Amino acid sequence: MESKTRCAWCEKDDLYRKYHDEEWGTPVYDDAKLFEFLILETFQAGLSWYTVLTKREHFRVAFDNFDYKKIVHYSEEKIEELLLNPGIIRNKLKVRATISNAIAFMKVQEEFGSFSKYIWAFTDEKPIDNNPKTLREVPATTPLSDAISKDLKKRGFKFVGSTVVYAHMQATGMVNDHIESCWTRAQ
Repeated sequence: MESKTRCAWCEKDDLYRKYHDEEWGTPVYDDAKLFEFLILETFQAGLSWYTVLTKREHFRVAFDNFDYKKIVHYSEEKIEELLLNPGIIRNKLKVRATISNAIAFMKVQEEFGSFSKYIWAFTDEKPIDNNPKTLREVPATTPLSDAISKDLKKRGFKFVGSTVVYAHMQATGMVNDHIESCWTRAQ
């Protein structure tokens, strides 16, 4: 395997490196993918991203490939099934938040034409490049993530505090926080 300089947080194993190299910080404009990251970040609240990433495929199966049009119709039986699924994070509030977030997500789509148009309007449809030199320069929140969090909550989203929102912004490329020496910057 060729040696590349990466952001140090991803050097735990191949799963983390693959996520860093192929997804993290890459702009996402597809609503289905934006919803997937929103749900995964929701489940991450209070946990490590690595924990969520190792369970991602289980989440994909359990939540019907993150199909928000199906999730809005989940019954109490489906919720109980999810809460018994050892492959996912079995937090009742987060499972229920997935359903309410799917409902809120579709309302945003109705209002703006797509969730992508809504969320990317906060950055004028362009990624914000913070160009950090070290990981210490990467914030957990920003005034913009505070504003997006507040707006999402007003629209009925749950588990979307500023830290979760900022992580979502990083994951979906709304913000580029790859450190200056990371090989992805040369792309």
